[in-house]
Amino acid sequence: MNTRPVSEGFDLEQFLPYLLNQAAEITSRNFHATYREDYGITRPQWRVLANLGKFGRMTARDICRISHIEKTKVSRAVAALEAGGYLSREVNPRDRRAGILSLTDKGAETYSKLGRRAITYDQTLRSRLGPDLAGQLDATLKALIAQGTGAAEED
Repeated sequence: MNTRPVSEGFDLEQFLPYLLNQAAEITSRNFHATYREDYGITRPQWRVLANLGKFGRMTARDICRISHIEKTKVSRAVAALEAGGYLSREVNPRDRRAGILSLTDKGAETYSKLGRRAITYDQTLRSRLGPDLAGQLDATLKALIAQGTGAAEED
């Protein structure tokens, strides 16, 4: 077994997808402490809550499509949020297998409180970068997202 690194010109730490993932993980993990400590919810649960808070009633399939979260993670998050009283599910008359999800009063209040804290967290990150770099980063990330929309996934 080879225990030494193999160098063939590829440098993981210079690979843009790796850098983007690292930045996303670190910034997301830091905010995760806020909702984990105060509400005991996980990152997928926060993302489900945030999507329902922003877009309103939708199916779990819609959440998967919008947020790029695996179906099993969304299913587990929905079950936990429903058990915790954060969301409710009603039968979809067009597809009885896909329930329509919506926030309960508790879920809406939690989303509102965490949304304000997310704004503060975002402002702190942006102030650390400065307005010019934060604006460039926004534009760059939005361009990457737009270029990737509709592209075939390679897994």
